[in-house]
This record gives sequence, C-alpha cells and structure tokens, in this order.
Amino acid sequence: MSFKDIDPKPLLLVPALALAVLPFMGSASTWVTLTVAGLAMGMIIFIIASGLTLVFGLMDVLNFGHGVFIALGAFVATSVLGTMGDWTGSDQLWRNLLAVFAAMAVAMAVAGAVGLAFERFIVRPVYGQHLKQILITMGGMIIGEEIIKVIWGPQQIALPLPEALRGGIDLGEAAVEKYRLLAVVVGALVFGLQMWVLSRTKIGLLIRAGVQDREMVESLGYRIRRLFVGVFVVGSALAGLGGVMWGLYQQNVVPQMGAQVNVLIFIVIIIGGLGSTGGALIGALLVGLMANYTGFLAPKVALFSNIALMVAILLWRPQGVYPVANR
Repeated sequence: MSFKDIDPKPLLLVPALALAVLPFMGSASTWVTLTVAGLAMGMIIFIIASGLTLVFGLMDVLNFGHGVFIALGAFVATSVLGTMGDWTGSDQLWRNLLAVFAAMAVAMAVAGAVGLAFERFIVRPVYGQHLKQILITMGGMIIGEEIIKVIWGPQQIALPLPEALRGGIDLGEAAVEKYRLLAVVVGALVFGLQMWVLSRTKIGLLIRAGVQDREMVESLGYRIRRLFVGVFVVGSALAGLGGVMWGLYQQNVVPQMGAQVNVLIFIVIIIGGLGSTGGALIGALLVGLMANYTGFLAPKVALFSNIALMVAILLWRPQGVYPVANR
C-alpha cells in the first residue's frame, strides 16, 4: 500500500482528541504536560502491542500469555541496571543511556529466547484452535508469573530512573519529564524500523502477504512456519523491550504487571485493526492520551475511558481503523 492509498481520516483522530480536550484543561501548560505524557505512554504501549498484532494477523493466534514477556523484560532490567550502579548513578546522560540500552538489549534477548520456547511447547500444539489458545496461553502466563516470583521474589521491586533522566525540561510554562521524551523517541524509532522492514524488505513483503493470504505464500514455496516462529520471537522481544520501558515509566515492577498491561494491549489491537502496525500506533496513542486526559479531568471514569473509546471507534469502523487481516 502506498502513502497515497492511505485513508487520512484515522490519522486525524490523535490531533482531534488532543485539541478537543484543550478548552477543558485550564491552562496550555497543563495540556502540553499531559499530552507529552500521553504520547510517551502510547509509544510504550505501541512497542508492546506491535509484535502481538502481527502474531494475531499472521498466525491467527490468540496469545493471552503475551504479558509474561512484558514482566520478564522488566525484571531482567532490574537485574541488569542493579549491577550498573556506577553508570545509572552518574550525572552524565550518555552513561545513563548506555546502561538503559544495555538493559533493553538483554531483556529483548531473554524475552525472545523464552518466546521461542513458548511458541514451540505451548502455542504450536493449538494452532487453529482459538478456545484452547486462550486457555493454554493464559495458563502459560500464570506459570511464567510464578517462575518470576521464584527467581526475583513476589514483592514489588523498585526500578528507579538513572540520575540524568530524572526531572523534567521546561518548555515555557510547561514541564516535560526527560524520560517521557526518551520514550517518544524510542517508540518512533521502533515504528520507523518496523515500517521499513515491512515495506522495504523481502521478509516484510512475505509477512504482509502472509497476513492477507497465508495459503498463497505457502503455494509459492516459502516456509511459512519459520516465518511464524520468527515473528513470534520478535513480538516477544518487543514485549520485553516494552516491559523495560513500562517499568521505568512506573519506576517499579511486580510479577503481575504483564497481566495488568494486557487489557490496554488488546484494546489497542482492536482499535487499530488486526495485523496493522500503523493502526496499532494510532490505537496506542489514542489510549495513552485518553488515559492521561481522563485521569486529570475525571479520575473516577478513567478506568472505563479506553473501553468507551474502543466502543466509539468500533461503531465507526467495526474492523478497526486500518484492518489488514480478515478473520
């Protein structure tokens, strides 16, 4: 699909939501702070959801165990950053960033390796059986959480930001946290890399073709099963990366954090459209903005705001904003 073929209407949803709440904020500085916070939260959710939406679209797998990779990535980050106190405690930004990037790399490697085993022993036996997929992947997530408790303990563990990433930057009268700016940049880089792979490489072409017509790809002689495994591992690694960023965003981690984030992930995938990376980005940004705006304006309805958002989007477009796969 070329850029000229993209429907521009869904692209207007994010700025429309941001502008719609501006009159209710009281001040422009509050609006800027909440908007940047919402975009940062949305980018982190996108990183987590982007791999899963491809797994849904290509493999037709309802993986309710995706949350275990989020929690695993976050806990691995606590161990890695815990051994790099000289780096995280430095007031030099480049040393802090190297420590964070090292934690991200290790978390992605561990989550990807565990994802490979998860696909082989839990998901593969139930391909094409949706009810069994839901039950067995949820069971896998529960077992994964218990293993995390055995290794790291059941208690909440602090995951403080490195020294130079604490605090904020003044943008006029508005204050924007440094880490949230970093989250926006990392999310944008992940999105750009994914779009480049999907649109400019042979592997990306096969993935997009497999999402739309798996049988056609198989008839051309390509081993779609290997592609399945690769996508699942990448999706798990991205969940690990997102877990690191979510843990730093919350500044603490608990074994149940993956299950807590799972709800937002599935809302994002439903809003974006099954198998759509661009749709997942729009859905994640909408969810992040809605959570921050309603948390400030009406805290009592904040828990239900994203469900209401999903319902409104589906009433407009029942298959999501940019549906790719017809399931």
